[in-house]
Amino acid sequence: MAWIADLIKMIDYKIPESVLVVIYTPDLDVLLIERADKPGFWQSVTGSKDSFDEALPFTAQREVQEETGIDTTQFDLRDWQLSNSYEIYPVWRHRYAPGVTQNTEHVFGLCVPRDTVITLAPREHIRHQWLAHRAAADLCFSASNAEAILQLPSRK
Repeated sequence: MAWIADLIKMIDYKIPESVLVVIYTPDLDVLLIERADKPGFWQSVTGSKDSFDEALPFTAQREVQEETGIDTTQFDLRDWQLSNSYEIYPVWRHRYAPGVTQNTEHVFGLCVPRDTVITLAPREHIRHQWLAHRAAADLCFSASNAEAILQLPSRK
C-alpha cells in the first residue's frame, strides 16, 4: 500500500479516502448540488482528502466551503462515525492511481438555517436545491449518499 501513497504524491492522483457531508435544515430539508461534469447527477457535498495526514473534519470543512461557500465554523458539523467502502465509478477511476478501485467515504452532517446563502463552485456544480429528506434521497445518484440522507431523522 505504501507504493500507492508514493505514486499519488508524485502524480497528484486523488486519495481514495473522502467525506460526504449531508447539509440539512432543522426541518430536514436537504441541500443537493448538481455536478457540472455530469448534469443530472445530484449529490451532497463530497470530496477527497488533500493529503494523507489531513484530518477528516478538516476535509469536511474545506469541501463544504469550496463547494457551497458555507463557513462550517458557524454551525455544528458532526462526524456521524459512519464510513462506507465502495467501488469507484469507472467514469472517475482515471483520477486515482492505477489499480485503485475502492474508496472509503466518511459521513458528516451539517445543520444550517434554511436561508443560508449557497455559493456554488461553478467548475464543480451548476445548480442547487433544497428538498425534503426522502425526496433528496430519491434524487441522489449515489446509493451511499441516499442511505446517509435517509438516516437523517435519527441523526439530527
